[in-house]
Amino acid sequence: MAQSSRALVRTIGRWSLTALMVNSIVGVSIFKLPGDLAARLGGLSPFSCLGAGGGILIIAGCIAEVSSYYEETGGLYLYARDALGRFAGLLVAWLTWLTRIAAPAAAANLFCTYAAQFFPALETRRGELLLLGALIGHLALLNYLGVKTGKIVSNFFTAIKVGFLLFFVMAALLALLIKPELRVAIVFPAVSAKSWFQAMLLLVYAYGGFEGALFVGGETENPKRDTPIALLTALGVVCLIYTAVQFAVVAILPDAGASARPLADAAQRFLGPAGGITIALAALVSAYGYLSANLLHAPRVTFALAEQGDFPAFLGAVHPRYRTPYVSIFLYAVLVFVFAALGDFEWNAVLSAVSRLAVYGAMALAVPLLRRRGDRQAQFVLPWPYLFAGLGLIFSLLLLTQMGKSEFVIVGTTCVVALVNWLVVRR
Repeated sequence: MAQSSRALVRTIGRWSLTALMVNSIVGVSIFKLPGDLAARLGGLSPFSCLGAGGGILIIAGCIAEVSSYYEETGGLYLYARDALGRFAGLLVAWLTWLTRIAAPAAAANLFCTYAAQFFPALETRRGELLLLGALIGHLALLNYLGVKTGKIVSNFFTAIKVGFLLFFVMAALLALLIKPELRVAIVFPAVSAKSWFQAMLLLVYAYGGFEGALFVGGETENPKRDTPIALLTALGVVCLIYTAVQFAVVAILPDAGASARPLADAAQRFLGPAGGITIALAALVSAYGYLSANLLHAPRVTFALAEQGDFPAFLGAVHPRYRTPYVSIFLYAVLVFVFAALGDFEWNAVLSAVSRLAVYGAMALAVPLLRRRGDRQAQFVLPWPYLFAGLGLIFSLLLLTQMGKSEFVIVGTTCVVALVNWLVVRR
């Protein structure tokens, strides 16, 4: 049967989807995160990467099974809507959209900060706004011209930034072997439960983003088969990279917890001044790649909402020539620019972090509900669904209890907006 002119094109294969997920996870936070973790946990910080990675993999296992029921565009919104009802779907959609706007806005803020080191003129407000407009605008244009173009850009920058991080790890480990004088005594301090929870929250932000790539289900060649494999592979790779980077930093950088640029400072110790410049360039590449991934998949949130009748129909428009959701792409690009222009990195990072855990909890609940219904066939089946769902829910709720008042205000406001949206569309 010929494909409808309104339909999206299925061009994203398994490994392109895996690369998109890695690109969606590994942003610029990894260039600052090791110092924050070391400040809280010292030499125990590499274990926090493994622990948080394990918790996120439990969530990912739940999402992997749920995603294997579906092949439509919509991702977590679609899953929650079908499993938990229309209001839950809208709530997940709004929380996910908030995350997917604020997280790349934070990356854009850091991109401007690092770029200003090479071009001082960008330190002015006018220079920053011009750079933000050019950066976000041209990525929106690439994705407007076709998903293949956006896919190629995402794959390229995934390979580059992962290559940078692997180079950093291998160079650091080699330096530790051949230059014993660089080694720092690793201290394992007594750590409070609060410090562990704070570190885990930071890592939830760092590991987050993979769920955004699920919104390209309508453009994935075989989403039921490929999505679970891509999801678990991407998170496994990122967990190993984060743990290795964290170990390298605490093993080679004295007082790593006091460093604002831990990777650059560590690289300067074993590579000299060129090492610091290389890491600054890596941060620029990483931020650019992260933005390219989000401009590819995040506009599919509003597209999916429009397809289901939960948002205005014009947001579901597909370009007749390029077969992309062009209205959603440009609306998303404008919002990312506004958030980046009005906020800073910390403000946008907080906004992106507060919404994830509630969404993860909803996905854990969806596993037993969809199993019990039995009206769809999953292509990825968890061995102990109730255990995974229970552990995923506990993981999400425990970390949610550690959030402050401002984060709860933001989540509460988003819930109210979702409620109003539901009251309007249900009529």
